[in-house]
Formats: sequence, structure tokens, C-alpha cells
Amino acid sequence: MKIRVERDGLADAVAWVARSLPSRPPVPVLGGVLLDASSGEALTISGFDYEVSAQVTTEASIDASGKTLVSGRLLADITKALPNRPVELTVDGSRVSISCGSSKFSLPTMPVEDYPALPAMPDHVGSVPGDLFSEAVGQVAVAAGKDDTLPMLTGIRMEINADKLTMVATDRFRLAMREFTWEPGTTLADTSVLVPAKTLADSAKTLSVGGSKVEISLAAGDGLIGLSGSTRRTTSRLLDAEFPKYRQLLPSESAVTADVDVAPLAEAIKRVSLVAERGTQVRLEFSDRLLRLTAGGDDEGSAEEELPVELSGEPLTIAFNPTYLMDGLGALKSDRAQLQFTTSNRPALIKPIGEDGTVQEGYLYLLMPVRLPG
Repeated sequence: MKIRVERDGLADAVAWVARSLPSRPPVPVLGGVLLDASSGEALTISGFDYEVSAQVTTEASIDASGKTLVSGRLLADITKALPNRPVELTVDGSRVSISCGSSKFSLPTMPVEDYPALPAMPDHVGSVPGDLFSEAVGQVAVAAGKDDTLPMLTGIRMEINADKLTMVATDRFRLAMREFTWEPGTTLADTSVLVPAKTLADSAKTLSVGGSKVEISLAAGDGLIGLSGSTRRTTSRLLDAEFPKYRQLLPSESAVTADVDVAPLAEAIKRVSLVAERGTQVRLEFSDRLLRLTAGGDDEGSAEEELPVELSGEPLTIAFNPTYLMDGLGALKSDRAQLQFTTSNRPALIKPIGEDGTVQEGYLYLLMPVRLPG
């Protein structure tokens, strides 16, 4: 194999594939990326570890076709560091040479015949504008759990029906949900699947390059989801776990609402939480036109700050984990937010307020309060 390819295209493609490779593969070939220049005028770069597959094509000048398998993370580090010049890849026996300007590298190859075949893309079920898909996944993934001993909490639940796609994630302490319309590609019975949150979040950030649509493919019976956009495609095994019955947690009404500016509130939380020990609370005291934030105590120092607020309902004092509260405010993608409460020991809802001053119903962030002393 002998090819010539632009450095930026090669580096981006290798980095995108390598990001999904296991850091400690059970067998060496699963830590490799497959470079395939067998046909046409494109180089196909693939990775697969039996859970997640990734494949991308990039333009290349092919002098001699062929395939080779090399360490993915090492190749990603090398291509990222190369000068901005065309790159030549040449396979000679059991080694591949990489030349770029005055930089030259020689890497050992791994046996291509030992590499597993990538899974075929499942049946296409619909598409979503890339920027919408990326935003929605990012808004929801922030609430996903990271404890692998609770797999049902490490995923994003996707509920699919004919006119609406719903994404939900929770780690028991907070929950995020985003609903939006999409373009179904086939007549599909209502279904729901649980996708690993990290895999979905990593894919969503990069599949919409150039504003393309994200195509969604699904084989729920086989436990597989596929996503593709532009020149990239990825598949992932679904999580075989029961997602919590979350809708019963969502308050049907609120006794108190508070409209606030997001940026000043986030900055105030960041400041007052400096004196709060890790995992402790920030208290929010809502009165007629004022929000008072306090944290800390006599032993570790204390802080307080006041902000204007538009309150509807009786005054309320409630406390939250500051990190979880900041995550929710950051996920809104709006300048103003409405905080909805029932009581100080029941879950609160945070929703974005649109430019027209009305509450937007497409996204919500539910947050469990921290018990107040006494």
C-alpha cells in the first residue's frame, strides 16, 4: 500500500476513530485502526472493539492499494503532531512508513486477518439536523451517571415515535429530558432504546460536521444502533438494562416559580460555592424580588450574594448541590430560566425561557434538593 493524503484530513479522521478505542484492549488488534485503500480515491479508516465501531473516509491519492492495521492511539498522536504538509503512507512488509516534510516515522503493523469485521449498519429509521442532534445530546448527557455498576443510569434513553424523539438521562440526583420533532424514514412502531451516554455524546459532537443531517439506524432486536453523517458512521451496542420509570418523578404543577438571568446566577453560585466543601450545599432563599445565595459556615468560612428575581408564590428556601445546579443552568442554552418548585424537599424543575419571555417546553432539568439542616 502506498498513498498520499492531506495531513489535516488524516489527523481528524484518525483522532475520531481512535477516540472510541479501549485504553486497555483485551487483545492487541482491538487497539488498532484499519487503514483501507483498496478501492477508489479514498482512504477508509476504521476501528471496532465489539462494542463500538467507527468508520470515516477521507480523500487520498492511491499509488498502490491495500490494507494495514496499526496502533490507533499511537497513530493519532503522530498525525496530530505532524507539520501541515501532505503525508505519505507506505507499507513495506510488517512495517508502515509515515513521511511528512522532514518528519519520518516507522510503525509495526498488526495482522489484518485477525481484525474483526465491522457490523453492518442497521435499518435506517430517520434523520435529525446535525446541530439539533448535537445540542440535544449534550443537554441530556450532562445528567447521565458514570457508575458502571449501575448500567441503567449510564445511558441515554431514546424514545422514538412517528413525530417525536425524546432523550432522557438520570443519575438519581438529577434528570434531563429533551423532546423534539424529527424526520422518520420508515413506518416505525413506537420503541425505546438505551444508548451508552459517553458513546452517544462523543459521536454527536462530530457527526454533524459541515451542518449535515445525522441519520439514525436501529436494530433494537439485535441490540444495535447506528449513526452516520457526512463521511462518518458509527455503531454501538445498546445497554441491556431497565431505565427507571422517570415520568412519575416529574411534578405536574408548581406552587412557586422564579424567573432569573442564567449568567449572573451561575457566576454567583460559582463564587459562593468556593467556601462549600466538596459535595455540600448552596442555599437559595427566594423572597419577593430577591434571591439570596449562601454557602459554608463558621468553621470553613461563609459566603453570600444577592440577585434580583421575579417570584410567583410564597417565599421559599431550598438547597442544592452547586455542581449539579451549575450543570443544569449550563445545559439550558438560554439567557433566562424559570425555576419551578413545589416544596423545599421535593424535586425542582429548571426550564429555559425564550426570547419572547415564555417558558420553552422542549427541555427540562429536574434536580433533587439537599436536605436543609434542622
